[in-house]
Amino acid sequence: MSRPLVWLIDAHYQIFRAYYSMPDLTAPDGTPVGALRGYVAVLIKFLTRQEPSHVIAAFDHEMTSFRNEIYAEYKLGRVEPPEDLAPQFDLCFAATEALGIPSVSLEDYEADDVIATLVHRLLPRGVDVMIVSADKDLGALVSDRVGLYDLAREQAAGPKEIRERLGVGPEQVEDFLTLVGDSVDNIPGVRGIGAKTAARLLDAYGSVDLIPRDAGALGALGLRGAAGIARKLEEGADAIALSRRLVRMRDDLPVDVSLEDARWDGADRPRLEALLGELGAGSLLERVPRFAP
Repeated sequence: MSRPLVWLIDAHYQIFRAYYSMPDLTAPDGTPVGALRGYVAVLIKFLTRQEPSHVIAAFDHEMTSFRNEIYAEYKLGRVEPPEDLAPQFDLCFAATEALGIPSVSLEDYEADDVIATLVHRLLPRGVDVMIVSADKDLGALVSDRVGLYDLAREQAAGPKEIRERLGVGPEQVEDFLTLVGDSVDNIPGVRGIGAKTAARLLDAYGSVDLIPRDAGALGALGLRGAAGIARKLEEGADAIALSRRLVRMRDDLPVDVSLEDARWDGADRPRLEALLGELGAGSLLERVPRFAP
């Protein structure tokens, strides 16, 4: 007997993707709705194609989180959303719930932390999980029972695909990002250590903590510039400690959703019709695959 599959949607990832792919659109009252329309269209397509029995959407609570307290430059330049996107977050949250999808966010934390916590809570209940995102950070959660699903490509990724994409397995993704950093989130990593070198080091030693800072030992791997790599690792000790704290997802948040709470029975037609109608996006209603009784 197959296990129930719970879909966890990285909502902010999908909203930003919609924002940058849609033209500027406004509601009759002038409210920007381009991101909203793209986001809702994507969710409707997902509900139509996948016919989920259980689904939850995770949202960032704000554009900042506890990580900004650790490192003020975290997500530098991205802590304030574009002016025309800011008012659309609440609209997207409302539209998600009107579609019948329970939505979760927690103050000071990001959607990634909410998703990590839900995975941690759900797996012991005998379910499988599919995370709807292409964000490489979430690759750390992938296992034989947890996958990543890219809505744009309509492709699922498991441990094999994570290794093909990054050169390391899911269990090493956090260490990989600790070494190489992340320019999108402004995570420093170790200056001068690129993806191929990081993957080679982790393949040989397993974790950041076990990588020697000795040129001779690194040279035995056949790495070019072993002395320089050893020096960069030694000089980057503080950056490693900081980056590790930034990339590590929290899976112990006070968040819990039961399987019954996550069941998708269809959209709330009156609620969704009123919201989309007010925003001049009523045509989307015709695409909704199912409405709740």
